[in-house]
Amino acid sequence: MARRKSLEERIADRVAKRPPMKDSKHFEHGPAKWIFASVLVLAVLIHFVIVGVVMLLGH
Repeated sequence: MARRKSLEERIADRVAKRPPMKDSKHFEHGPAKWIFASVLVLAVLIHFVIVGVVMLLGH
């Protein structure tokens, strides 16, 4: 009876098949870069809105 590889072994095999990362490339997955940038921009905008509200209501 054939034994199925464990999850860790299957992940290790899949990672071993990947080509090496290029220099200065931080995101292997293209959309991950855009999601990261969007979350960063959204956080900055939320902070500006909160600061604006506090300044308007703070007298």
